[in-house]
Amino acid sequence: MSHSAHPDRPRIPDGESRRNVVAKWLFLPLRWLYKLWFAFVFFTSLVVLYVPFRILLYRPQRYVRAFRLKRRWAGFLQWAVGVPLRTRRSSALPPPPYIICCNHSSYLDIIQMYNVIPDYFLFIGKYELLRWPLFNIFFKGMNIAVNRGNKMEAAKAFRKAAQAIDRGTSIAIFPEGTIPVHTPRMKPFKDGAFKLAIEKQVPIVPISFLDHWRYFGEPLEIMARARPGVARAIVHEPVSTAGLTEADLVDLRARIYRIIEEPLLQP
Repeated sequence: MSHSAHPDRPRIPDGESRRNVVAKWLFLPLRWLYKLWFAFVFFTSLVVLYVPFRILLYRPQRYVRAFRLKRRWAGFLQWAVGVPLRTRRSSALPPPPYIICCNHSSYLDIIQMYNVIPDYFLFIGKYELLRWPLFNIFFKGMNIAVNRGNKMEAAKAFRKAAQAIDRGTSIAIFPEGTIPVHTPRMKPFKDGAFKLAIEKQVPIVPISFLDHWRYFGEPLEIMARARPGVARAIVHEPVSTAGLTEADLVDLRARIYRIIEEPLLQP
């Protein structure tokens, strides 16, 4: 009886698929060596910088200096872990404040954002980041942790972001909310970034990270990708929200999605 007569029977992979599976297992030790190197470089350098960061993050007046140190750290990390970034800019960045929206395909996105955007900005990140040892110092006061599972807490976080914009500070948001399991395909965008941009009438700067998903997947997944390589980012032209109202939110969200997605679909 043919295999097609048994839909529940596992499909026997063809020759090319078998070779791919074998290659994945052969390179598995190298992937884990790279993950260990990545973790060593990241946490060792953070331990070295922890006291300077704690001093700078103790007072809000020092946050800009902490941001500058973060940029130097990110510049070091991209070379130390072997993922240097090439950035293509469609136009100059607008004067701050603005909202930065980009696809989220890897934890590398967080590091590389500091290598892409020179202007002082705050991250809106998931609430779970407060549980990360050492790294959580950045979300206890400077950046903004949002608990999407609690509407009151989420609203409080976005009010904090709105106040930062009022002070002239840009905001960086991953509108997908989390890293999708089917990356590089994106998840639907959440509304928060676009409500905030319309409410404050500030432009949105879309960014496409093209390669991070290839170089660093979920750290604890056995077969997740992990290797060095040159990454690419595209900083698209700013999208104005001047004159837009909440009635334009869906169209704005769809427009930003298309802008970020278009280069991801190209081979």
